[in-house]
Amino acid sequence: MKKILLKYSTGFYLAISLCFTGCVKMDIAPYDKFTDVTYWTSEDKANSVLNMAYRQMATTNRTLANEILSDNVYNAYGTTNEKIIATGLADASNGRFQSEWNDAYSGIKTCHLFLENVDRVATMPEDLRTKRKAEARFIRAWHYLNLTNWFGNVPHFVKDINYSESKELVRKPKAEILAWIHQELDEIAEILPSKQGYAPADNGRITSGAAVALNARAYLWENNWDKVAEYSGKLINSTKYGSYSLFNNYEQLFWARNEYNSEIILSLEFVPEVRTWGELVDLVPMSAGARLNLAGPTQELVDSYLMKNGQKWTAADPAYANRDPRLNATIAYDGSKWIDRTGAEYTIVIHPDGTVPAGKVSDKFTGIGTAQTSTGYYYRKYADPSSTTYTGGGWASNLNFPLIRYADVLLMYAEAKNELGLMDATIWNQTIKLLRQRAGFDNVATAVDLPSNDKNQLREVIRNERRVELALEGLRIYDIRRWGIAETVLNAEHHGAKFDKSSGSYEYIKLAGGNFSKDRDYLWAIPRKELLANPNLTQNPGY
Repeated sequence: MKKILLKYSTGFYLAISLCFTGCVKMDIAPYDKFTDVTYWTSEDKANSVLNMAYRQMATTNRTLANEILSDNVYNAYGTTNEKIIATGLADASNGRFQSEWNDAYSGIKTCHLFLENVDRVATMPEDLRTKRKAEARFIRAWHYLNLTNWFGNVPHFVKDINYSESKELVRKPKAEILAWIHQELDEIAEILPSKQGYAPADNGRITSGAAVALNARAYLWENNWDKVAEYSGKLINSTKYGSYSLFNNYEQLFWARNEYNSEIILSLEFVPEVRTWGELVDLVPMSAGARLNLAGPTQELVDSYLMKNGQKWTAADPAYANRDPRLNATIAYDGSKWIDRTGAEYTIVIHPDGTVPAGKVSDKFTGIGTAQTSTGYYYRKYADPSSTTYTGGGWASNLNFPLIRYADVLLMYAEAKNELGLMDATIWNQTIKLLRQRAGFDNVATAVDLPSNDKNQLREVIRNERRVELALEGLRIYDIRRWGIAETVLNAEHHGAKFDKSSGSYEYIKLAGGNFSKDRDYLWAIPRKELLANPNLTQNPGY
């Protein structure tokens, strides 16, 4: 897929991107060049439009910013749209609300453009045309799923519309849209090849397995446990929709040389120099060449990592030694080792009393809201040490960004089975045990065996496992919302490392909690510009 993106990124990308720039309404114009019969003359041109739809499916910026909406990460430097939302100060003019709406409907517009014109390409083989249509349908379903998750009832249409028609749309009930999404994904899964059914040149394309996994995720967000178990089970207990397994190294799972590994079900594709992403420049240690630290992992996230023997961490234990190895693979903490792009290893020093390594910029905590970390922690996940992963020596990365991993499927299956009262040693060994073994836990009963037969106790174990396995991947906010605990965990005081000496002795950094209203914030505001453009739209409660 990298080669395909590279092939279709020049020329057309600039032309069609101009059609999207600055557009707010669901009717994104002008499109004359791409709806005219003279454009749809070759398979390459059709593929260019479909690849645009792929690029619009998600962004690293938004996925990483989702962590700021959760209790995993604290944004202390500057004020992002997500911080405004987290503190309860967002109104219908918030930029994140508007961009979420804009980008989804822009992507849907591209899918409709492709679906309604690809039949004009007479030279495209019919079986290939059917597959490409299924890919566009998947992307359209992806957008509608995200829209319903954030906004609830939204306008839903399955053909291209003009500006006048867009002003007449009304919000369709979320349940009806979700029913449509499930049917679409069911049909798509029977059309597309599995991951193994594609040639290497097509790595990165949407597959039947991706359709099944997204359907499982959609049911998960509805807490429909029977369906979650059914659909995640299709990928665990059968190879009909592809064969998946956990990659053997958790940290290196997020390195470019392994980006098409056995665990990746769907990823956002990037191409050296032509298409890169660079958010790590504001998240990794300063000594690694960061510009500043926009947001850092919280102490609450760090505390969620168990000891290697499976026991919960306590204040009597070492701060970071003998912990779940996923902690070190995900978060840079005081005393952890960092490998630079020359292969040299050095120690990360964050404690205010520490000594900065010779020749390195300081990573030390100097206070909340300063250029260095405000929590005492930095990102490590996604920081591939290979120089070939970056352009120009900075943090412009061509690493593909995972959107759905097989690990998530295992966690969905475990959670569903437990909620259905069906968790047992067999299901545990198929799911959580595999994750912990891959992570590098000690091979002892407390670490890898089923810890209890109590459904409520296991619920907390499985939820914590989701948190640490998927940390910093943008999924925590969806989980705490569907669990109905957002107002509890987000409004509580947050903390950073034990680096605050304002009282005379070192204490945990205190960070202000958020302001999540259970009566308002489980749905986002319909953007004000959309309400002004279309009087048929109504606002969600509380805005």
